Amino acid sequence: MKLKNKIAIVTGGASGLGEATVRKLVEMDNKAVIFDLNKERGDTLVEELGEAVLFQEVNVADDVSVQAGITTTMKQLKAVHILVNCAGIGPPVKTLGKQGPHPLDTFKEVIDINLNGTFNVLRLVAEQMAMNEPNQDEERGVIINTASVAAFEGQKGQAAYAASKGGIVGMTLPVARDLAWYGIRVCTIAPGIFHTPLFQGLGEEVVTGLSKQVLFPKRLGKPSEYAEMVSTIVQNSYMNGETIRLDGGIRMQ
Repeated sequence: MKLKNKIAIVTGGASGLGEATVRKLVEMDNKAVIFDLNKERGDTLVEELGEAVLFQEVNVADDVSVQAGITTTMKQLKAVHILVNCAGIGPPVKTLGKQGPHPLDTFKEVIDINLNGTFNVLRLVAEQMAMNEPNQDEERGVIINTASVAAFEGQKGQAAYAASKGGIVGMTLPVARDLAWYGIRVCTIAPGIFHTPLFQGLGEEVVTGLSKQVLFPKRLGKPSEYAEMVSTIVQNSYMNGETIRLDGGIRMQ
């Protein structure tokens, strides 16, 4: 799919990987709709980037909220060609710690936002994509989900996070098979350790230690590099049903 004059929805688009994706899409002459709960940050991006960006205050885990965001998007922009699911949380909690067992409500919240939220948005956006006119490759849309290397090598305190991201990896191929008839491709990016707001408060010593675990280059990933992978997937019509690690070769111990 040519990445120009397209309309994309980016969940979690107000910060981190999602924000970088929004910026990349706008840079390449596309329009981006941010689905996020951070209205202040979302409005700031709209003010900065102009008419190419629309903000919708959306809770990805709530079907009514997502449907309202999609309805507004369709009324204003008339179509959706690309979906990038970046919304997610990852509070570190051990299965059994000094405070007792992992709170079940916390586990459910992570699954609900990361896994259920991803599926909730993609299922409703796919309905709109299926109505697009196909291009020369019979392509109507591209869906890109965000997993993590934690799906394969989860660390201590990541039981809920790893389970949610493993679920995203696991559903990638089945969803791609479901949507192939409609000409909609589905891929997942599994980032390694990226310099996002999650890492900004860890301090230089921690960041240096994490960087040493990367094979090459020995640094945290840049959100712009995630956005570049998004653009690659969208523009390469033969990429489908796959999870792509974007991690500098890291294999977590």
